[in-house]
Amino acid sequence: MQNGTLLAFIIGYMVITVWVGWLAGRRVKTAADFAVAGKQLPLFMAACALFATWFGSETVMGASARFVDEGVPGIIEDPFGAALCLVLAGLLVAKPLYKRNLLTFSDFFRIRFSKTTEVVSALFMVPSFFSWIAAQLVALAIILETVSGLDRMWGVLICTGLVLLYTYVGGLWAVAVTDVIQTLVILVGLVILAVILVGEVGGLDALIKSTPVDKPDFFRFFPKSNPISWIEWVAAWMTIGLGSIPQQDVFQRVMSARTERASVTACYVAAFMYLTVAFIPLIISYSGSILHPELAVGDKQGLIPTMVLKYHGLGTQILFFGALMSAILSTASGAMLAPATVIGENLVKKLYKKELTDAQLLRIMRLSLVGVAIFTGGMAVWRNDIYELVSESSAFSLVSLFVPLIAGLYWDRANNIGAITSMVTGFSAWIIALWILPGSGNVSDDSSFASILLSIPAMLWGFMASILGMVIGTLVGSNLIRRRRNRILREKMV
Repeated sequence: MQNGTLLAFIIGYMVITVWVGWLAGRRVKTAADFAVAGKQLPLFMAACALFATWFGSETVMGASARFVDEGVPGIIEDPFGAALCLVLAGLLVAKPLYKRNLLTFSDFFRIRFSKTTEVVSALFMVPSFFSWIAAQLVALAIILETVSGLDRMWGVLICTGLVLLYTYVGGLWAVAVTDVIQTLVILVGLVILAVILVGEVGGLDALIKSTPVDKPDFFRFFPKSNPISWIEWVAAWMTIGLGSIPQQDVFQRVMSARTERASVTACYVAAFMYLTVAFIPLIISYSGSILHPELAVGDKQGLIPTMVLKYHGLGTQILFFGALMSAILSTASGAMLAPATVIGENLVKKLYKKELTDAQLLRIMRLSLVGVAIFTGGMAVWRNDIYELVSESSAFSLVSLFVPLIAGLYWDRANNIGAITSMVTGFSAWIIALWILPGSGNVSDDSSFASILLSIPAMLWGFMASILGMVIGTLVGSNLIRRRRNRILREKMV
């Protein structure tokens, strides 16, 4: 009976979300409304939207599972790296990009470099979101499976349709409005549950003293004093910290603010919100593993939902699952919208010989959204590891897009040949390194030069290759441009 009531609440919450998204969708009249909310969001809404960028399955279920397994060393990537990304977005990206009339990151590559660079960047950017979206859909399906016993495949299909429905109608306006509501639900639900569990454990002191005997480094923030540990630690900071800066979902939220100042400030406010609120599910999962150690066996992604369902009353269940649904829905909708706008604006639009009307572009973006939903829904049926899916997404954009973006903003000599070379070499090196290097945990702990080289994550090889490609490509491109200019001058003299 209690599960039936909880399921009814979850269904009702989904219906309300769709309804709110539909109401927000009334404000969508143009492609800019759909993609960046017409640049009309006040500071609080923009900050909530940025906060909700990653506060989803990765934080509540993926990172909390890693924390129970590995402690602080396992969560450097998220929440620490994610908060770093928002700070750097405010410092490096928000101000110079806000001044330009852009709908996507790839628009910047067209204006700064060339139309070819725009298309290449879009081809790299779009796939980088697929793993991210799939992770959110898997998490939503896990919730339905936990509460109702619904087969995970059907859960994925239902949740894909739900997110698609209200995002299709309302675009970023729907995402932003629901993000504000969902942020408030997240704060209330998670804080109350954390207070209850910490009280059951015996307080924060008891929680800290319950460190597993076999894990003496559970609360260690800095790595051990050997090169391999430091390389892995830096790589963890970079995965989301740098890799998510050139992603379209962050860009859309940064560009949606009403003013340039609000855009920059929203990044810093969201970083603070994320770094503080993201610790709450970690506390919840750790407390749960102490109170109910039988749940901390096997796949821990479902530890918190299972614990709440088995050991807490209906009121607590409603608060928690409301918070969890809010976190995941807000992330999933924004993540699904991001590649759809890039596909419409920077890929499909290029296939038309005539200039598209704004209404036609809006229609293309919505149809692209449907395509993204179908593909990622299928991907979510196939794969189930939330944390792994999210890591892949950020690494993808780090090795291909971060260096050209920063070089385009801050290196006057950077050119289109350098940008394209950087994207291709970074991505290629990453793929090759993934194929030939031993997996994590298969490298010896000695400090020999060979072991240190083998311990470098594939992502870092890709990142270094991207930098090298940018430098070499730019120098070669500058030389070609100089030769062509000199040839034109000689022809004119003749």
